[in-house]
Amino acid sequence: MNGDLAGERRSPLATSAYLTADIPGIGGVIKQRPEDFLVEEIPLYEPCGEGEHVYLMVEKRHMPTFEAMGVVASHFGVRHESVGYAGLKDKHAVTRQVLSVHVPGKRPEDFPMIQHERMAVLWADLHTNKLRQGHLKGNRFSIKVRGADMSRALHAKRTLDRLERLGVPNAFGEQRFGAMLNNHIVGRELILGNFSSVIDILLRPEPGHYGAHLEARELYARGDLAGAYAAFPRTLHTERTILRLLARGVEPKHAVRAAGTRALSFYVSSWQSEIFNRVLERRITEGTFGSLLVGDLAMHVDSRNTFEVTPDELAKDETPARLNAFEISPSGPMWGARMRRAAGPIDRAELEELERSGVTLAQVEAFDNATRDLIEGARRPLRVRLSDIDVEGGIDEHGHYVRCVFDLPRGAFATTVMREVIKPPSAHQRLDEEE
Repeated sequence: MNGDLAGERRSPLATSAYLTADIPGIGGVIKQRPEDFLVEEIPLYEPCGEGEHVYLMVEKRHMPTFEAMGVVASHFGVRHESVGYAGLKDKHAVTRQVLSVHVPGKRPEDFPMIQHERMAVLWADLHTNKLRQGHLKGNRFSIKVRGADMSRALHAKRTLDRLERLGVPNAFGEQRFGAMLNNHIVGRELILGNFSSVIDILLRPEPGHYGAHLEARELYARGDLAGAYAAFPRTLHTERTILRLLARGVEPKHAVRAAGTRALSFYVSSWQSEIFNRVLERRITEGTFGSLLVGDLAMHVDSRNTFEVTPDELAKDETPARLNAFEISPSGPMWGARMRRAAGPIDRAELEELERSGVTLAQVEAFDNATRDLIEGARRPLRVRLSDIDVEGGIDEHGHYVRCVFDLPRGAFATTVMREVIKPPSAHQRLDEEE
């Protein structure tokens, strides 16, 4: 099968199978306004009050994490790499998260208060280490669904109650795949070494582009690389870097690689995420999403260590109790050459989904050997715990809404929960778009 067709004919979102298929969806959309989507980090630890790193709890509105890090770096006069974060947060939201900044010998009071129209500092303190990805317990979400009658809150509550009992499918949400839901295709083409295809997917006009985006992409399509570079918004660093070098006559391979490790590894992780979603969807369809099967790699939820599920392991009296308590979970692949693989039929099913993406294991291994800093293999739990749920229906100045509140562990996507609640009619439909 042609790899390009294999990737583009499937939505990267795991949506064709619901754990709550018998409960009506409430319809509607999310993220109509930033204040409708509230996220607050649940920290893994509190700052100790001393050390070389200033910790800042920031509240930002309609601002991605990397942009906030740039604001902090500029304010403190440090390099971007001196700013740490525990997790990426959605741009189209009001979010509260902790950032760290390395300023040896300084204290928070040595600096003026950050003044920014879309970001405020809620508190500041000192700690001994840089904040790194994964340094958080989870996130608390408060999400208003617009266009859903308040009377449908009962359906939302029934859905969340079931997910609280069974666990949430740990699928990657639409944020991972970008506005056009095609980041995974860019990642696949990177792995295959199709650099001209990478550039075309990133820069060509698509239905849904508008304004400066559309103008710049149409200039690219006409071959005006310098004009496209000038027209692209300055926030699109990857696209502008590639265009600037192409306009100078740099080969596509080198222009793409100049985008940097952070950007390129994100596209590769999107490709890994699409395959994980397919494996997860397959297990939901088969009815084995919450079960341990012989050959599975079970994951300790807290430590992320894995162990192979054998007949002897399944026969242990404590195994079902640990599974039901969410201490352990079946895991799925984030494919990489050094990823620990499952065994038997489980491994064969996961390998089949890899090949359906248009990439072979040999190609993954070749890419890993050529660029060890761009791909890391890992396992990811197939399900996560949902907790502290609350639902209400109401009316405000913008009309009816249903508000869903819940906690999720780090790395889990609230949009996956909301897909179960809303049940959009199209697998390709974003939750923030009207039908």
